[in-house]
Parts: sequence; C-alpha cells; structure tokens
Amino acid sequence: MLKQLITTALIAGALAAPAFAAPLTVTLEGVEDRGVPLYVGVQTEEQFMKWDGIAGEKVEDPEAGTVTVSFDLPEGEYSVSVWHDLNDNGEFDMNESGWPEEGYAMSNQAALRGMPTFDVVKVAVDAEGAAIIETVNYPQ
Repeated sequence: MLKQLITTALIAGALAAPAFAAPLTVTLEGVEDRGVPLYVGVQTEEQFMKWDGIAGEKVEDPEAGTVTVSFDLPEGEYSVSVWHDLNDNGEFDMNESGWPEEGYAMSNQAALRGMPTFDVVKVAVDAEGAAIIETVNYPQ
C-alpha cells in the first residue's frame, strides 16, 4: 500500500503543476544514467504519503550527475520525494522489508531514522523561495 501511495503521489504531482510565486529549487546529486524516468514530487502536509501532490516533474531520461528542477509554489511547508523508476514499470518498488528497490531521495533525508514523517522531511518555502540539495540513493 505504501508503494502505491508514493507512486500515485509522485505521478499526480508530475501531471499537475500549478503556477505560484515562490520558487522551490531541488538539486539532485548522484543521479545515475539508467535510461528510465526520474520523478520529483512535492506535497503539502495534507497530501503527504497520500494520493495527491501540489507539483511534480517527470525527467524522462536523466543523464548521470546532477539534475535540478524548480517549482513555483505558494508560501508554506512541503515535502519533496524523488523516485528513479529503475525497472520502468511505473511503480515505486520495495522489498518485503520495506526498503526501496528503486533510486530514491527525500527532502531532509539525512534526518530520517525510520519511516518518513512530514515534520522531519518538510521544507519551508517563504516569499523568497527555498532550495534543497539531496543525493539520490540507489539499491546495491
């Protein structure tokens, strides 16, 4: 169920990107060239780990290295989830233990010590905007 929620939220965010005033810039390091889509989704607290997202982007075939995407959002707090669909099946795959089998990243991921909560991964976007840098983690 968690995998379906993450998948749907990222796809929903990638398809609906409203225009607002404050930019959120997401820089992803360590992206691998796999020839498959990379999804970046942005969610409000109410949307966190559910079916919807306020913004998102699908990068069809990112090159190895750094990928940067930007979103125009209203001021507020958001989570950012990243998923690199390594087997190109349109789902965020996890193993029986709940560990991702795909490339992934999340805002403020260095603070995670278990399942993500909005309070841990949130990013504050003020009128000036915000920028985050995260590393995409890949399974061994």
